[in-house]
Amino acid sequence: MQLPLKHPIFKILSGIAAEKGIEAYVIGGYVRDLLLQRPSKDIDIVVHGSGIELAETAARRLGNLRVSVFKNFGTAMFRYKGMEIEFVGARKESYRANSRKPIVEEGTIDDDQKRRDFTINALAISLNQENYGVLIDPFGGLQHLEDQNTPGPRPHLLGRSPTHDASHSFCFTIEFSNRGKYLPGHSRIPSPSSDRIDGADYG
Repeated sequence: MQLPLKHPIFKILSGIAAEKGIEAYVIGGYVRDLLLQRPSKDIDIVVHGSGIELAETAARRLGNLRVSVFKNFGTAMFRYKGMEIEFVGARKESYRANSRKPIVEEGTIDDDQKRRDFTINALAISLNQENYGVLIDPFGGLQHLEDQNTPGPRPHLLGRSPTHDASHSFCFTIEFSNRGKYLPGHSRIPSPSSDRIDGADYG
């Protein structure tokens, strides 16, 4: 499934990623909102390698935009044409049997999707030139959106943190209890159309 990516940042990042020989993806909430045809004001980018480096390179190309860098978390962020864009390197998480603190390593998009709690948070779109705009949905998140339902945290992620489990379960209960506001009369998500998806102002 190929999705339209209207914001100009996506083509810019795709070109930089190709120059650097790295992979880059949009992931999480922006992808969910795109499928639900809801406006979004932030974009999360996952990179194979350094998200900070990609952010800084893109910011220079765009006229030396101000970049906020959070080295402890390996993330960077800037604002561009009405959107807050955050960059992070793909991560792989594992846990010791006696600890809830994750062991974090560099990973791939596959690793990064596996560590995400809900299936709809693992939805990603490729920014790579060979499959630009293609939806990557390893856990059936699209079907869960179409069904207007989401399972709880995936079993292997339960117990990471009681606060994490409870807060995310609460948030997504609220999210789906209000789905009728966004999809009145629809039993399935309509096919995305370029004139309805993106409500942001790119001027």
